[in-house]
Amino acid sequence: MRIITATAVALALVGGVAPTVAARQPTAPQPSADGIWRTDGYGTVLSLRNGTLQEYQTTAVSCAEGESARRTGPGVYTTPDGTVLTVRVQGGRGSVRKDGDVGERNLRRIQELPDTCTGRAPRDSLAAFDVFWQTFEENYPFFAAKGVDWHAVRDRYRPRVRAETGRDELFAVLSEMVEPLHDLHVAVEDGDRLFWQVRPGTVRPDGTLDARVKAFVVERDLKDARNLQDFGRGRITYADLPGGQGYLRISGFGGYVADGAPYAGQLAELDRALDTVLDQERTRRLKGLTIDLRVNGGGSDALGLHLAGRLTDTPYLAYAKRARNDPADPTRHTRPRAAYVTPAEGPRYTGPVAVLTGGSTVSAGETFTQALMERPGRTVRIGQPTQGVFSDYLERELPNGMAAWLPNEEYLTRSGRTFDGAGVPPHLTEPVFTPEEFAEGRDSAFDRAVGVLRDLWDRP
Repeated sequence: MRIITATAVALALVGGVAPTVAARQPTAPQPSADGIWRTDGYGTVLSLRNGTLQEYQTTAVSCAEGESARRTGPGVYTTPDGTVLTVRVQGGRGSVRKDGDVGERNLRRIQELPDTCTGRAPRDSLAAFDVFWQTFEENYPFFAAKGVDWHAVRDRYRPRVRAETGRDELFAVLSEMVEPLHDLHVAVEDGDRLFWQVRPGTVRPDGTLDARVKAFVVERDLKDARNLQDFGRGRITYADLPGGQGYLRISGFGGYVADGAPYAGQLAELDRALDTVLDQERTRRLKGLTIDLRVNGGGSDALGLHLAGRLTDTPYLAYAKRARNDPADPTRHTRPRAAYVTPAEGPRYTGPVAVLTGGSTVSAGETFTQALMERPGRTVRIGQPTQGVFSDYLERELPNGMAAWLPNEEYLTRSGRTFDGAGVPPHLTEPVFTPEEFAEGRDSAFDRAVGVLRDLWDRP
């Protein structure tokens, strides 16, 4: 397999016509990506052989086959569900990027698969316990911040597990082990059973909460609005408010087309919505835009950055990502990779923005909120702190067929701050969909946003 060089890309952009001088020069052979590669961080090894990419999820005590993909173009591999992976190599180094991800993962060539990948490993409950504990030990970044001694957790719970321990009992033990983390990106999975939890005092976003809140907002906040429109299977809602302001509700950064559809389809539907909502006429006349993320279940960070590109004329740093990168030292990380907001082509809205957030603003909803912190212009956050889970999560198979989810990344501001655990704080604190607000028909955060945007627009 050959990689696409910068020259090859440039030629493609101009129709494949190479300059005469370039045509006379010999072309150096490109390195093959075939072989074994280890990612920096992420506990992953990739094997590329004969047009097939095979992932291995590794720890010091385990190795499990992960997803596989077939080569569908130069450096491009596609999984059975349509996910596209792009691999680039240069000598003994390389990178892999999943379509829709922000950034890429560095690769280092290694000579062979780890020893744990070549032997026959036990598949009983005790083996599952050990792999579960080791996976968190090597990848989870937040034990110190959460006040959890993970070694003491092992000492407490391992005596309760034997090779013949039943799945119900093991599921209960693993769930108890991670319960003190209160991390929504941590989960224990066994078939249809899933243990996960939110930060205390918050509510996990789901379809029931989303439907209730949306109905409340439409009836209460948008009763006098015009041009009420839904896009993306109802996950995107827009309305023109009295007084020249706009209201944009985003309940997730994904799920806009059929469940499991590739990123390209999600992006196309988001663009269809934004082309309608933020057209040339509306971006010129809007006197403020409220973006409501108070019930947002997350999704693709890249879609959030894409939306942010409709809200600026100036490129700027959104955040930087780094991953834990030493199994024995949680303070060591990969080199931070910067993610930027790039102004979109076509109409853009650059006036004042109010962002509504709360404890049910999760994951990609939070990274989008963080991406707007450096937005040039007037941007104010109103409501309650977000959930406090930013990382992409690793999904790891256990030897007995159960699975674990966990984060391994941090999202950094320009100054190096992260908001994991506590969430992104608002500038202005207001209650968000409390029982009292519902019972009394109030939406204090929405009303505050309308007033703040009016003041910002009127301010010289």
